[in-house]
Amino acid sequence: MRRLSYITLTVGLSLFASACTAPIPKDPEALAEYKRNNDKYEPTNREMYNLTTTVDKYTLRPVAKAYVWAVPKVVRKSLSNMITTMNEPVVFFSDVGAGKPRRAGDTFARWCINMVAGVGGFIDVASMVGYEHHDTTPGMTLASWGIKSGPYLFVPFMGPSSFREAGGSIIAVGLQPFNYVPRGYGLITFNWAYNILGVISSRADYLDAMDQLQRDSLDPYATIRSAYQQQQSAEIKELINDHRATTPAWYIK
Repeated sequence: MRRLSYITLTVGLSLFASACTAPIPKDPEALAEYKRNNDKYEPTNREMYNLTTTVDKYTLRPVAKAYVWAVPKVVRKSLSNMITTMNEPVVFFSDVGAGKPRRAGDTFARWCINMVAGVGGFIDVASMVGYEHHDTTPGMTLASWGIKSGPYLFVPFMGPSSFREAGGSIIAVGLQPFNYVPRGYGLITFNWAYNILGVISSRADYLDAMDQLQRDSLDPYATIRSAYQQQQSAEIKELINDHRATTPAWYIK
């Protein structure tokens, strides 16, 4: 599934490489909004958005609704915890790459605690003892190095992104240990099941929000773009400004 995402991402980037850019406005106010949106490929992005939402309507959304209906909330929460735990190695290496040893240490502690005490990650014991989850992606690490995001992209079937985040997603494939498991012992099957479940679980988490967005927003595409860019900016700022000491506060005391 991760390799399939890599292929999808590569095809998506190829489409944008040959895409026509939106005309640059001459009106000062329109030009300011154009620069703020950072969406030079908007015509192609909107086509990719419409394609993705159409396919989602008849495929992933019904599956996600069935998943919510059939699986009790407590079980869905446990499965979501497991998915988060299995992705912690990517977060760890991203923290290390960003030069944030305290964040990396917290992530490593979360992985160890949840894999052992949390029964393979199904129970988020780490949060109970003070190691809260945080998101750090390779794309955010690249941002901490001063690499610009490039234009906004809506990659088909993967959603909002940018050239920097797209590059980070490719790096993430290489940072995920499960992509290197040997054949046999059921590990390949587990890897596929884990990735497919992750897609369904993520879609289920946003069922109500996406339905409301499609129903109430005058321009869902622009709303998603704005929300994504604001969230990215906030998370990158939080990463860069995290100057906590390596030693936990409880140890110093």
